[in-house]
Amino acid sequence: MPKKRAKSVRAHKATQKEEDSDLKKAPHSFVIKSGNVGKYVQQLVKDVRKVMEPYTASKLKVKKWNRIKDFTTIAGYFNVTQILCFTRTDNYLNLRIIRQPRGPTLYFKVCEYSLTKDVESAMKSINRNSKQFDHQPLLVMKNLNVKTISMKLVTTVFQNLFPSINVNQVKLRRIRRCVLLFYDPETELIQFRHYNIRVVPTGLTPAVRKIIKKKKVPNLGNYKDISDYIENGGNLSESEAEFDGPLNEVVLPQEVSGVGNKIAKKSAIRLTELGPRMTLQLEKIEEGVCGGDVLFHNFKSKTPQEVKATEKRREAKRKLKEMRKKQQQENVMKKAKLKEEHKKKSLKGMEKAKQLKEEGTEADEDDLSKEPDEDVEEDDIEYYRQEVQAEPEPELFSKKRKSNFKSATKSKRFKKDDSPAQKKSDSKKSKMSALSKKKKENFSRTNKKFVSKKPKGKRLSSKSKSKFGNKKKRN
Repeated sequence: MPKKRAKSVRAHKATQKEEDSDLKKAPHSFVIKSGNVGKYVQQLVKDVRKVMEPYTASKLKVKKWNRIKDFTTIAGYFNVTQILCFTRTDNYLNLRIIRQPRGPTLYFKVCEYSLTKDVESAMKSINRNSKQFDHQPLLVMKNLNVKTISMKLVTTVFQNLFPSINVNQVKLRRIRRCVLLFYDPETELIQFRHYNIRVVPTGLTPAVRKIIKKKKVPNLGNYKDISDYIENGGNLSESEAEFDGPLNEVVLPQEVSGVGNKIAKKSAIRLTELGPRMTLQLEKIEEGVCGGDVLFHNFKSKTPQEVKATEKRREAKRKLKEMRKKQQQENVMKKAKLKEEHKKKSLKGMEKAKQLKEEGTEADEDDLSKEPDEDVEEDDIEYYRQEVQAEPEPELFSKKRKSNFKSATKSKRFKKDDSPAQKKSDSKKSKMSALSKKKKENFSRTNKKFVSKKPKGKRLSSKSKSKFGNKKKRN
């Protein structure tokens, strides 16, 4: 077999470096739900994650006990810049878009929504591609260039959800999806849509396009010539008809995937909806991450006095928090100091106990090494003579005296010849003897009881005699 051509290591490393740099610069996101939201909202969370791919945690698991604070704390570690959180109240569904790490936080009311499966069920043909979620979608915004401060902030937040596209360096074959945001100034609602982008060559009749598109050749048995099929329009239905015009026709500056698409040739761009759909209404904008000053509120307005009161309350809360944190640090330092002192004391005590032990062993050795005084022994003999008035026996007062040392553990004596089997048999014998003794005692007690129950002045029957025995003879 011929040798395989070696891969270019330099080119591979260069492309990998470019991808790594793009990956680091791109905005990453978490799409989560908080609290009990229901199965449909859970499916909506999954659909929105699909929209935000590939720069989102698509397999992120949210537990019941998880809170938004848990995700905000770990967001910095994973380079997450936005958190989209769905929460549900008794009346309606909410969407929070949190900018990490310092805010702001945008609160939206989700007036209406449709899942991806609902959108697909309404369509006749679904255009899905396995590679369309490998790259970020193109963001298209309409009527969001409003001069109000709130809408300017909304536009910047939505722009930062997706990575920015450089027009000079972008590759058109990577753009396969589109996210559309349409703002209606009359109703103040934002429409959210998600589309698939398909590029099709123009200048072809529907019948020819049908032959090119499908792998199988259509049934031409009813036609004498292929020209009859092309002139007849390929028997297309009204739903299969595709209307092209100057609005959706463009000249391709680059190569784009698709049969018949060529550079500097006209091609038509077609959009097919993927889902989900959402209708959003801005409620309020908060400074910081979920709990700062309210910068804008769509439904409520505060007087200057109320604003001052809220500022005072927030300042008092902040001071209390700082004081508690300071007190906590002092307590930690105090505990560490006490622990160190206790450690030093315990080490000193251990050294002292060791010294006392060594001194005690030396004193015991000195006592054992000392011999008994002969004078003490002579005094004992003299005392015996005076009291008893007789000479003591030579064995009574021996020269060797017993030491005062007593071992802490009791020494056990064992027979050398006794084996474990012998010991078992001896123990069994002892148990048997004990049982036999108990039986004898019980028998004697029962006899005594029966003797006491012997009737007075009455003659005993033969059965009672056999029970009690001939007691008269014994007496």
